[in-house]
Amino acid sequence: MFKKGFNFTNVLFMMAIAIVSGTIVYSQYIAQQIAGKERLAVEAWVEAERTILNATDTVSINLAAKIITENTTIPIIETDDKDQPTGNYVNLDSTSVKEDPQYLQKQLSVFKRYSKKPIEVKLKEEDSTAIRYYYGQSKLYREAQWYPIVQLMLVIMFVWIVIYSLRTRHKSGQNQLWASMAKETAHQLGTPVSSLEGWLEILKEKEDSKSIAAEITKDVNRLQLITDRFGKIGSTPKTELCKPYERVQMVMDYMKKRSSDQVQFQLNGGNTQSLECLLSPTLFDWVIENLLKNALDAMDGKGSIEINMTQENKLLQISVKDSGKGIPHNQWKKVFQPGFTTKKRGWGIGLSLSKRIIEQYHKGELFVQSSEMNKGTVFCIQLPL
Repeated sequence: MFKKGFNFTNVLFMMAIAIVSGTIVYSQYIAQQIAGKERLAVEAWVEAERTILNATDTVSINLAAKIITENTTIPIIETDDKDQPTGNYVNLDSTSVKEDPQYLQKQLSVFKRYSKKPIEVKLKEEDSTAIRYYYGQSKLYREAQWYPIVQLMLVIMFVWIVIYSLRTRHKSGQNQLWASMAKETAHQLGTPVSSLEGWLEILKEKEDSKSIAAEITKDVNRLQLITDRFGKIGSTPKTELCKPYERVQMVMDYMKKRSSDQVQFQLNGGNTQSLECLLSPTLFDWVIENLLKNALDAMDGKGSIEINMTQENKLLQISVKDSGKGIPHNQWKKVFQPGFTTKKRGWGIGLSLSKRIIEQYHKGELFVQSSEMNKGTVFCIQLPL
């Protein structure tokens, strides 16, 4: 599914590039056509101005006046043969001209970049002096230039929406798959666990088997806990007021008994030892257990694990620091992806499930706070109080 989505994304990008490229080329062609027609319109306007000055018959004057009044979009500035504005202009803001003595000169500089070759009109054939006319961009020409940029933004936005929808759909499908697998695992574990509980009762009745039954009871309780954890994935778990410090202490003690003597554990509760917040105890314990297991795997049975708990404003922060191998910076986000693992064994779902538990069920955050190769990593949990 992801591969299909990836290929579809590539096709979308290629289509977007083709559409925008074609639009830019066509828009440039349209802009050139508009520019050519605008110059012809300005030449006609200048010729009409000259006709009014020299014509003697009423028909010619009326026709010239009509041509002049029809120009309502192209701004024009009249200058002398030394490119100094004469004070005559068309389609410019008269208020700006009055308030700023340099306004016409500034606009003239802009017009020269657009109409590099002015239209000249000699006042008299025998005289070398002439009047020059410079013109600027019309509104239609500017719209033709901006059109491909606007279309490019729309295409980018469309492609982004499609890609975001594909990723959201893929992520939703993944979540449903993991939730279904978890519930099925819990269902499959339920039957043998129930059977084991029945056999335990029989063992407890025999004097010579009581010590064995006690040890098996611990393992059965552990299986029940695992079944309960998987059963809660995919559904909204019930939360209750708990003391996070006590939950962390309990899980740490459990993991300490099952780790090497060469691993040093330390818990700093700070001002959080009596703090209470809403938790799903079973799932929260699972997150802490996963982080501690991850730390132990990174240290190969030798090193130190330090858990620091602090309260800042309305946030509870729990950081799990190990002295392990470290995580490359480009993998800080990848470690939370389902299936990603650097270990020889394992499915790579522990951190993924932990992140889901903290963010979706507890409205908090789980992230890699820092990591340095061959020195260790710090995972951080932030929970709202």
